[in-house]
Amino acid sequence: MNDSALITTGLPIALTIIMFGLGLSLTTADFKRVAGSPKAVAFALTVQIAVLPLLAFGLVKIFDVDPLLAVGVMLLAASPGGTTANLFSHLFRGDVAFNVTLTAINSVLAAVTIPLITNLAISHFDAEGDLGLQFGKVLQVIAIVLIPVGLGMLVRKRSADFAARADRPVRVFSIVILVAVSLGALLGERENLADYLRQVGLVTGIFCLASLSIGYGGARVLRLNEPQAVASAMEVGIHNTTVALTIALSVLDNTAVAVPSAVYSVLMYILATAFGYAITRNRSGISRRRAEPVRATEAGEVQTLDPSDSAG
Repeated sequence: MNDSALITTGLPIALTIIMFGLGLSLTTADFKRVAGSPKAVAFALTVQIAVLPLLAFGLVKIFDVDPLLAVGVMLLAASPGGTTANLFSHLFRGDVAFNVTLTAINSVLAAVTIPLITNLAISHFDAEGDLGLQFGKVLQVIAIVLIPVGLGMLVRKRSADFAARADRPVRVFSIVILVAVSLGALLGERENLADYLRQVGLVTGIFCLASLSIGYGGARVLRLNEPQAVASAMEVGIHNTTVALTIALSVLDNTAVAVPSAVYSVLMYILATAFGYAITRNRSGISRRRAEPVRATEAGEVQTLDPSDSAG
């Protein structure tokens, strides 16, 4: 699979189109919006850049994951959120504008954090003989992540109508490519797939749920509002796995490193959906409990007061 034209040429081109589409959804105002909620942005970015890699490192150590797969998990952790996170945030009534701001900043930071974290992982897990992210390949990562986003933003600035028309086709294209590459990566390692799934299936599942929980719970602890908490959860829990798959397959030229991202790309849709429904139902339950005494009073029914209320 690694030697096919689909991987060496087609996948980087596909990712370039996807990142260009991401740029079409961004404006300079998305970066400036940081000033409106600095605490929320600082929290989400800290989780994305520092907490998630530490969490991933702890998991691969606890589960004694194979070195190449461990590098893949770290690459996954370093990958930013993307437009899918924005979609999930919209579905579960998150602050989509906040998501867009985080996506904009993460897209820029990823050009630095992905090579840094991946190289540290390669060195720590003694995978230098099989992998290498030298300076030339670092530039390749920067090129496929950053340049298309900038070009997309430039096109949107000059033609907002074209950006709007291209949004849906690029989103559909992104999903098709992600599914195709994920399946291809898993099939490419079919001889070792059962062992790989045993090693990284549980790790990636725990990582996804922990990321969603940290993003949401931490935001609530910091007293961010509910929509921002939902947005934070989706941003740090749903990664742009197409970026991780492209780097693993096209830059590092190793299918095993791609397996964690391929597995995660399936799990994150299932787990993020379940997580979103869980917090939505919990929020609805709280709202109903708060509203019931008011409705009872308006209906003229006798309301039973809590003993603490009668103390006053």
